Amino acid sequence: MKNKSIILGLIIGFLLVGSFVVLVKNQSSKQTKFSGMLVTLYKSPTCDCCAQYANYLKANGFKIEVRKVSDQELENIKRQNNIPYNLWSCHTVFLNNYFVEGHVPVEAIEKLLTEKPEINGIALPGMPSGSPGMPGIKFYPFKIHSVKDGKYLGIFIQI
Repeated sequence: MKNKSIILGLIIGFLLVGSFVVLVKNQSSKQTKFSGMLVTLYKSPTCDCCAQYANYLKANGFKIEVRKVSDQELENIKRQNNIPYNLWSCHTVFLNNYFVEGHVPVEAIEKLLTEKPEINGIALPGMPSGSPGMPGIKFYPFKIHSVKDGKYLGIFIQI
C-alpha cells in the first residue's frame, strides 16, 4: 500500500511539473525571425478582440504598440491608407510600410514580410470565427486579400 502511495505521489508530481512547464512555455513569446519587430495596432478603446489580437502578435514575437482611437479616427486611418471598405475589420496594424487589416494569421504576415510584394497591405475582412483573437471554431479557410493603391488585387494567401 505504501509503494502505491509513493508511485501515485510521483505520478501526480510529474503531472504538476509537466503542466507548469507547458503553461510557462505557452505564455512566453515565440522567437521568430521577426522577433522584436515593432507593429502599431490602431483600435477602438472598447474592442476586446483587438486586445486579444495584440496578445496573439506579442506571443508570436512582435513588439506591439497599441493606439486606442475613436471609431471616427479609426475610420479615417483606414480611408487615408486606401483600405477598401469591403475589406475593413475592427483594427488596423502597420508594420514595415504595410498595413494588416483585421485578424490576419501570423503565417500571412510572415509571408508578407519575407516576400515583400509591391502592395500596400493585406486584409482579412470582418471578424471571422476562429481567427486569431476571435473566439469560436474556424469553419472555412481564411482568404487573406492583397491591396495596392486602394484596389483589391486578389487573394494573397489562403490559410
